[in-house]
Amino acid sequence: MFDVLAFVYENYWQGDACPDTQQLERKLSAHGFDAGEIQEALVWLDGLTLAAQHTVAAPEVAQAPSEDCSPNRQAATSLRVYSVAEQDHLGAQCLGFISFLESSGVLPAAMREIVLDRAMAAPGDPVSLDELKIIVLMVYWSFGEQPDALILDELCDDSQGRIAH
Repeated sequence: MFDVLAFVYENYWQGDACPDTQQLERKLSAHGFDAGEIQEALVWLDGLTLAAQHTVAAPEVAQAPSEDCSPNRQAATSLRVYSVAEQDHLGAQCLGFISFLESSGVLPAAMREIVLDRAMAAPGDPVSLDELKIIVLMVYWSFGEQPDALILDELCDDSQGRIAH
C-alpha cells in the first residue's frame, strides 16, 4: 500500500491534480501495482479525504486553559496522551518522530490527529518510521500544503543510511 501512496504523492503532488478514484485506479494498475494493494490504498485515501474535509488545519491556538476551545482546535498548552493501542501500533520511534514534528512547529494538532488516524488505519504492527513519513506527506498533500524544505528533507531522507556522530 505504501508504494502506491508514494507513487500518488510523487505524481500528483498537488492534491487537486489527482484524478478521480476510477481513473486513478486504472493509472495505478497500468503502472503495475497489484489490485489488492491498489484497493487498500484507495480505501486509505478515501479515509484521508474524509478526515481532511472535516478538519480545519489551523495553527495552534494560544489560549489560557480556562478559555473555551472549539472541537477542532486545541490550546497550545494542551497535552496529547496516546492510548495503549496507539502506542502499540505506532511504537516509540514513530511517536518520537511525531513529537519532533510537533515541537518543530510544523505539525499542528489538527494535522497530528489526522496523521494518527491514518497511521492507525495502516497495516503493519508496528508501523515503520518510513511508512509514517509517507503518511505525514500524504496528510500535507490532502491539505494542499507542502512542508518546508528542511522538513521535506527529513521526511524523504533514508534514516538507515545515516551515520551517527
